[in-house]
Amino acid sequence: MAEISAATVKELRDRTGSGMMDCKKALAEMGGDVEKAIDYLREKGLAKAAKRAGRTAADGRIFHYIHTNFKVGAIVELNSETDFVAKTDEFNELGRELAMHITAANPLYLTPEDVPAEDLEREKEVYRQQLREEGKPEDRIEQIVEGKIKKFYETACLLEQNYIREPDRKIRDLIVDLIAKLGENIVIRRFARFMVGE
Repeated sequence: MAEISAATVKELRDRTGSGMMDCKKALAEMGGDVEKAIDYLREKGLAKAAKRAGRTAADGRIFHYIHTNFKVGAIVELNSETDFVAKTDEFNELGRELAMHITAANPLYLTPEDVPAEDLEREKEVYRQQLREEGKPEDRIEQIVEGKIKKFYETACLLEQNYIREPDRKIRDLIVDLIAKLGENIVIRRFARFMVGE
């Protein structure tokens, strides 16, 4: 097996924020391939995060962002299990980024489960009518509507939205990555967006 250089380990650490031993192990498992090692670490992080998801997150902080025009802003409550994690730079950076993202992306709900049944049905009915007017076959309409609802969730639900700074990652990915890195459950408890005149 090829020798893993300290420079390669450092590169992986810089790119993932993972510990040195985890980086060495990932590189060894992936034959020194940094890109594969990143995927390996993310998968391990997802597994760790899933185990922590059930733990109570009752500590945390409230973050805000006001746009430079002073016309729009957001406030978000981000919870962790302990005050120790809530004081970390990574946790605080995520809170600030979430407040900025909410200001820019204007989510209506936190998760798909938070969308009221009547709102969801109203969306579906609008899509059904549009599809009928377009002349789509009746037996295909429900399938197309389900695809459109998935897109609706990606627009309307914060955790399903693409992160404004990295559009190939969802907001939920940011949360999962930080859970894996800090070792505690982290939860967006609630948020509000304000716009002058609304």
